[in-house]
Amino acid sequence: MKILIINSGSSSIKYQLMVMPENEVICSGMIDRIGLETSNITFKTATASIEEMLAIPNHKVGLQKVANMLLDAEKGVIKSTSEISAVGHRVVHGGSDFSDTVKIDGRVKEKIKQLFELAPLHNPANLEGINVAEEIFSSAEQIAVFDTAFHQTMPEVAYKYAIPNYLLTENKVRVYGFHGTSHKYVSEKAINYLEKNSKVITIHLGNGCSMAAVKNGKCIDTSMGFSPSNGLIMGTRAGDIDQSVVFYMIKNLGYTPDEVNAVLLKQSGMLGLTGYSDLRDIEAEAEKGNKDCLLALQMNAYRIRKTIGAYVAALNGLDAIVFTAGIGENSSYMRNLICTDMDYFGIQIDAAKNQIRSKELREINTADSTVKVLVVPTDEEYEIANQVYQLLEN
Repeated sequence: MKILIINSGSSSIKYQLMVMPENEVICSGMIDRIGLETSNITFKTATASIEEMLAIPNHKVGLQKVANMLLDAEKGVIKSTSEISAVGHRVVHGGSDFSDTVKIDGRVKEKIKQLFELAPLHNPANLEGINVAEEIFSSAEQIAVFDTAFHQTMPEVAYKYAIPNYLLTENKVRVYGFHGTSHKYVSEKAINYLEKNSKVITIHLGNGCSMAAVKNGKCIDTSMGFSPSNGLIMGTRAGDIDQSVVFYMIKNLGYTPDEVNAVLLKQSGMLGLTGYSDLRDIEAEAEKGNKDCLLALQMNAYRIRKTIGAYVAALNGLDAIVFTAGIGENSSYMRNLICTDMDYFGIQIDAAKNQIRSKELREINTADSTVKVLVVPTDEEYEIANQVYQLLEN
């Protein structure tokens, strides 16, 4: 069964065409920096590799580009879209309606649309991906895999807010958590590597960032909440902020609620602190002596360290921390910044191991570190493909 996986992030599209259950990747690729002046495009098969830099203004244009590459007469991998049995879509917010993988119909799309306000950088892109895929791959089953699903094991003390009870019972206002597909995949890989039931903190660092406390394979807490906007400092999102700042901006500074929302989601985070949203640019500037960029990186690491401390308490111990996603897997600078001065928790990083680049799971802790520090490349696409296959087979 050929399954196309579409993972539309806030500024990127990852895709893979896989044969399941053989777990054979026919092709894979990515478009990142969507909406910036130039976007990076990759397309890889067993016999071909394409890298381009083009202006990709939005996700619709990006997905059309992906389809064109798949069907390319010279380097493509399919002759007809009818060869694809299913398209699996990563959908960020499932609210209280979806805790499992589902076939997409009009009702599902309407629910995803209703959740736009809770995931404004993601759910619109996810729905756009679904709509475009329905046009291009019209004979394929369209399947949604929700980022919120993995976090449904959180206990009530973790997911409930200290607000009037009716807002939970009637309006479903609670912590949902996100990046669940990634947290599930890398935590399972880490537990298998450790060969025991474990207390693990997973740290997903990309344009969007989140952490999860995972005990024996079950999520017990996570840094994102009702929407993917709180928690850690992100590419353009502020993360945790005193709610009175919102009211101050409206009442005293003359902002409208929509303007405050735009500031906190699209103009804050690393972009607001430095003028850059891509960590590669920020690290390069910091190395040149840019003080704003250096401070922003330190702030980012500081908040992650604070959350590690909180999750050690929630887990009552720690066996491993796991770095994953674009920044977590590739930025030795950030990993070092985060793990510095964490020896009280038994976290000690090996400088030489930290510099190694690899696509495999690896340890970067010192020999005497009591906590394993692991870099585990995430594979959300495989996790999505597996869930799609299981749904269709069962």
